[in-house]
Amino acid sequence: MKLKVSLFILLAAASAGCVDIPDFSDTPKIYYNGISQETRMDSVLGVPQETEVVTITIDFEDGDGDLGASSAEVQDSTYTQKYLKVPGWNLEAIYELVTMTQNKDSTWSESILPGDRFKFFPLLKTDGKSGPIKGKLDLNARFRRLGTAVPTKMKFKVRIIDRAFHISNQTPETDVVSVPLWK
Repeated sequence: MKLKVSLFILLAAASAGCVDIPDFSDTPKIYYNGISQETRMDSVLGVPQETEVVTITIDFEDGDGDLGASSAEVQDSTYTQKYLKVPGWNLEAIYELVTMTQNKDSTWSESILPGDRFKFFPLLKTDGKSGPIKGKLDLNARFRRLGTAVPTKMKFKVRIIDRAFHISNQTPETDVVSVPLWK
């Protein structure tokens, strides 16, 4: 009986040692997963305001797991302004949300909206150890339903940047959504 238990423990230990650790690049890689939207009631200066919330879901992988920022870092302008100086980035943000708006002639114009110039998500690996991670991120854009807002077709593209200032690839365009836009 002891031989069977010992053999089982030996085999279990051997198979546990066979777990493959992913070999991701230290530069994050992202993939478009999907887009959704919902209407919510937000409070703006204490006044309830109907808001359309668009959620862009991306899949990510990163070799050293250095994605995100703590709440204290987001509140520290010395920390957030470091991202402004990164060549090819120039945003006080850890993700870039490019908004593509359909024009009256059916062409599309691209811009980063003023409200999207300061975007952060929480630390994704909180144990402090370097190592590969992968998962999903939900990134939000909000559009208030003001009295003069008209339904407008939009789509988005996303990039992220890690704590070592490695910039990811850009996702392809998302599917089209219709949101209220003040004109």
